Order: sequence, then structure tokens, then C-alpha cells
Amino acid sequence: MVEKGLVILSTGSLYDVLKSDGSIVKCKLRGRFRIQGIKSTNPVVVGDRVRFLLEENNEIGWITKIEDRKNYIVRKSTRLSKLTHIIAANIDKAFVVFTLKQPHTSLGFVDRFLTAAEAYRIPVELVFNKVDLFDDNDKIELEKLVQMYQKIGYFCHQTSAIDFTGIELLKDRLKGNISLFAGHSGTGKSALLNAINPSFNIRVGEISDYHNKGRHTTTFAQMHAFGDDTFLVDSPGIKEFGLINYEKYELSHFFLEMRPYMNQCKFHNCTHLHEPQCAVKEAVEQGVISSSRYESYLGILKGDDMDIEAWELE
Repeated sequence: MVEKGLVILSTGSLYDVLKSDGSIVKCKLRGRFRIQGIKSTNPVVVGDRVRFLLEENNEIGWITKIEDRKNYIVRKSTRLSKLTHIIAANIDKAFVVFTLKQPHTSLGFVDRFLTAAEAYRIPVELVFNKVDLFDDNDKIELEKLVQMYQKIGYFCHQTSAIDFTGIELLKDRLKGNISLFAGHSGTGKSALLNAINPSFNIRVGEISDYHNKGRHTTTFAQMHAFGDDTFLVDSPGIKEFGLINYEKYELSHFFLEMRPYMNQCKFHNCTHLHEPQCAVKEAVEQGVISSSRYESYLGILKGDDMDIEAWELE
């Protein structure tokens, strides 16, 4: 009998599929299924809703169909024979975890993540982590960043897995969703998830790593259940992004604060770079649009790499 389930773990050749009754079935793909129209290195990913057929002994299942995806997060493949490697699918929210120190996350990285998520229509919330390490100057910088991103429309968290700052609010924002946690290695993603639910027991680096650079020990995406309708996906560390499959004049559509001004530009395909009578540039000059965000926009626009979600494992 064909059954339905949710893929919560993929190790390349074997998949953990969660059934509606809470049980987990180990599943495989038949070789012929792997090559039919698949343009990524991994045809089945965490977050996929699939149909599978159990063997007579009920010990192993064979995936027969992947349901249509509403979205997905993808990184560049290191294999020349394939185009992409998909990290996770059917995400309701993404939480980008970053730190102002130990290690420092660049705003360029954050803005590229936000841009890529907007391209896939995935809502994002920002998580400023390790706030227990902040001195007075860090707190001033944090307040400025929170104000900037909240003005754009992004919900901001201030968290610490050490003293549990912001953990309860984070739990509340997760309820009822499949949420992806992403960010640089060492920003404390796995430690945050353990603080949310200690039963996850996700392996993290030593305490000394937390106070220095740290090393994310997650090597592949894995989904963790948190209640009946809440799931958290812990992803490998991300090093960098690029953007693909868009025209240059379309990039501003992925910057929320630019959207209200695009129709006011003289040219409908304005890139907001050198064109005259550009409403976006005027908004930057007037301080309505952050110069930091505009610099991130220019960095992406002028970049040599145009691949969306170029994820690189660290």
C-alpha cells in the first residue's frame, strides 16, 4: 500500500520519512527514479512530502513520488554534472542567525541571504545571537541594526543560548511552522536549537569554540519535530551567496524597502545604478533607504557570480 510522509533526514542514499502517526520509516530510491528529470545532486530533500511503498517486511520503504514543492533553498553543487544541491524544501520561515562578534557576520552576507529568501518568497526573521558577549559599544551597534531591519519589515530577535535571552519569544515565533535555521558556522545555530528543546541533543562545538570562532558540526540538513505541528531544520554552515536567473533590473524587487519607489523611476527597467531620475537613489540620498543596504544591493548587482543561493559548506 502506498503511504505518505515527510522527509526529515537525508544522508544521500537513505531517507528518514515521518508518517502521520509519528513513526519513522527508512526509505530508498530506485536507481531509475533518480535520473528522471532531476537537475540537482539530490532528488529528495528534507522537507519534501513524498509517497512511498513499504516492502513486505515493513523494514524499508521505496519512494515512488515527490509532491510538488512550494519553495526550496538551494546551494551550488560541487559536481560539474549537476546544477544545484537543494538544502531543504517547503519552508514556511527562515531564521538567519548572525553575530556581531566571535565570529562577526558581515551585513553583506545577511543582505544576500535576505535577497535570496525574497526570491523564493520565504519570510525571514533575523536572530542576533550571543548577546551575552556584548559590551556597551556592541549594544549600541545592535540597536542601530535592529532599527534598520525592523524599519524594512524584518522581525528581529536578540538571543543567547548561554543565559536563554530571547528563547521564549523565539519559541513562540516558531509555532505551527517548518522553519529553517541558517547562518555562518560558529554563530550558534545548533546551540540555539538545543536551548529551544534540549531533547534535540544536537552536537555542538566545545564551550571554548562558542567564545571564539566555533565550528558548526552539522554536515547535512536535518528536521527536528517540536510539538505536533512545528518543525525546525538545522542546516550546515553557509559561507557565501550568489544570485542566478534574474535580470539586473529585477534585483531591487528582492529589497523590500526599494519596492515602493521602483514605479517612480523614469525608466521601467531602472537598475538604480547610473540612470537619471531614479527614485531609489533619491530615497538613499534622503536617508529613507539605508546606505548600508544600498551598498549591499550594489555589491550583488556588480558581482561576477549571479547564482541564487550559492551555499558553500564550511
